[in-house]
Amino acid sequence: MIYFDNSATTQVSPEVLQTYDTVSQKIWGNPSSLHQLGETSWNLLQQSRQQIAQLFHVKPGEIIFTSGGSEGDNWVIKGTALAKREFGKHIITSSVEHAAVRNSMHQLEQLGFEVTYLPVDDEGRINPADVKAAIRPDTILVSIMAVNNEIGTIQPIAEVGEILKDHPRIHFMVDAVQAIGKGLDDIVFSDRVDFATFSGHKFHAPRGTGFVYKKSSRQIAPLIDGGGQEQGLRGGTENTPGDAAMAKAIRLMKENEAATVQREKTIKEKIIQHLSEFPHVKVFSKADDGFAAHVLCFAIVGVRGETVVHAFEEHEIYLSTTSACSSKKDTEASTLAAMKVPQNVAECAVRISLGDQNTLAEAEKFNQVFDELYAGFKKIID
Repeated sequence: MIYFDNSATTQVSPEVLQTYDTVSQKIWGNPSSLHQLGETSWNLLQQSRQQIAQLFHVKPGEIIFTSGGSEGDNWVIKGTALAKREFGKHIITSSVEHAAVRNSMHQLEQLGFEVTYLPVDDEGRINPADVKAAIRPDTILVSIMAVNNEIGTIQPIAEVGEILKDHPRIHFMVDAVQAIGKGLDDIVFSDRVDFATFSGHKFHAPRGTGFVYKKSSRQIAPLIDGGGQEQGLRGGTENTPGDAAMAKAIRLMKENEAATVQREKTIKEKIIQHLSEFPHVKVFSKADDGFAAHVLCFAIVGVRGETVVHAFEEHEIYLSTTSACSSKKDTEASTLAAMKVPQNVAECAVRISLGDQNTLAEAEKFNQVFDELYAGFKKIID
């Protein structure tokens, strides 16, 4: 089996699963309880928080545990809207954000907020000048993803941050779900980024885990009220085994990050070089520094994406039709639509997303299978 769908989810690593099992069985007290079992659980939770903070060179109190990226996106966007609504109701975002961001914006629009959706160029990238032009006296939040989940474009986060230094009252949020472990920490944890969201199942941690980086100087309203957990910002009994396992997964990921990114880049380049030889193939992702190394989006024009996915699946090669969160819906890829890719081409797009376990040998196998499938598809597209 060749698994090329790591941007959708990753397999929990054995070491991480062992941590989860051990904590579940031996440290199962409620972290809010006053007795020794609760104190032991609380201490482990704080140790996990401190380990994550050290790995990203931030303060432990700036790491808030959540259930994943969608919760984090919803919380920062709506929490900012609640906390700052007396100062303004205008938000700036891009036209290529993940559905968790996009739908949160739509919900706020129904509540009277105004959202500016920035256009993108033919590589799916915003122009920082558009951010500057869109800022108004009542702007309270700018939300831009670090790495596009459909085609892998790296957004100009540093440049936007420079612009926002002149507007210190505006919150700056970065959806960093696709950026973790990809050599992009300097972009995500820059001085001007106030919030960043992460999801554990993207880096071999259990599903239902995640965290938000929240700069200590920023105020935000909670999305989930409860018993005062997570500094009163995220109610509900903490997922101690999941959070400890996630901290373990981050540590393991960081140990080999540079080598992983280089290998992913080499694999991506090999596949792109091969795909570029075929006249009916359109490659949307590039193999340069403007794109993340792990995402490769392409289309066999004339063959719908789901057909391509299932054809590779018969050879035990697993891809997706762009974003997994919307792949079962009969809609074109939102990023490609924003790039003004014709709908008949966008609906043919599929995504390869690489991880630390993928190899060059798998790329060679993929290319071989592609040749076979393309020969069959020629009956459709010629």
